[in-house]
Amino acid sequence: MDTSLFDYHLPDGQIAREPIEPRDAARLLVAGQDIPADHRQVRDLPGFLRPGDLLVLNRTKVIPARLEARTPSGGAREVLLVHPEDGQPDAWRCLVGGKVRPGSALTLDDGTPVTVTALHDDGARTVAFPPGTEVIALAERIGHIPLPPYLHRADRPEDRQRYQTVFAEVPGSVAAPTASLHLTPTLLETLTAQGVHIAKVELRIGPGTFKPVDTDRVEDFRIHAEWCACPPETVAAVAACKARGGRVFAIGTTVVRTLETAAQGGELQPWSGWTRLFCHPPWRPRVVDGLLTNFHLPKSSLLMLVACFTGIERIQTLYAQARDAGYRFYSYGDAMLWLPERRELLPDP
Repeated sequence: MDTSLFDYHLPDGQIAREPIEPRDAARLLVAGQDIPADHRQVRDLPGFLRPGDLLVLNRTKVIPARLEARTPSGGAREVLLVHPEDGQPDAWRCLVGGKVRPGSALTLDDGTPVTVTALHDDGARTVAFPPGTEVIALAERIGHIPLPPYLHRADRPEDRQRYQTVFAEVPGSVAAPTASLHLTPTLLETLTAQGVHIAKVELRIGPGTFKPVDTDRVEDFRIHAEWCACPPETVAAVAACKARGGRVFAIGTTVVRTLETAAQGGELQPWSGWTRLFCHPPWRPRVVDGLLTNFHLPKSSLLMLVACFTGIERIQTLYAQARDAGYRFYSYGDAMLWLPERRELLPDP
């Protein structure tokens, strides 16, 4: 399949560089099988969900993963934390700016000495911290929020709160599960009060999420790995939802990737580990029925995942309609809700 099928043009002015307030005031394009695009707001979400439906959220928390460092000669370097190294206490896999060879010493802004100990095939490096260092606590003190590169701006103090979901619990991501940025405590309370159930998974989003599919054929692309977990209580919640005739809605592509990874054996089971699941047409989800998602970059693996629900032609049509209607795209932008079945009439706003 040709990667160009997932390309599209977006005016620079429609890249959302600031979040909208309040969160649920973002625009929402609602569509589904045989349902033409309908333009609402995220706060209208309760009107499209039924008692017995299940929302699955990614409970990951973004860490201030960008650390500023200096070489012995005073050169500036950026160290981006990606994930702890398996089996290596006090060491993290990182992206390090500039030419920094294994054995090189760096000093972080607060004076903490670190050492680059290995260079990997993908360009990432292993960085060793002093024994006993609480690396995430260190990042919380001196780090910066790793905003998406296409925002073309430095992070600000308010990004620590706004580039984070209201239910974030487990630190570990370098990017936010952006569909969930639109949800507010009040909106979640409204949904649960009307009988919608909520479950959670965890996927620690890595910097590879921003890497476009750079092969001519989609099938030739090797997607990045991310750590995820689907706990037993979420497996039970999905089973109960299906048994009562409810629909499973993934809030974001990371939830789809986690649930479908956990179901690769044929049925959904508790699971944790690294996933390289690459969801692209003609693949179809086994677990997830509906999807709330943001508008993603051209030729991205995230856009290809959404096309597994909509089909390629329909996703191109919907993105063109959103662009022409002035929607804001990408991480701080607006959202789309894909409904899993045909409906003759959408609810009134």
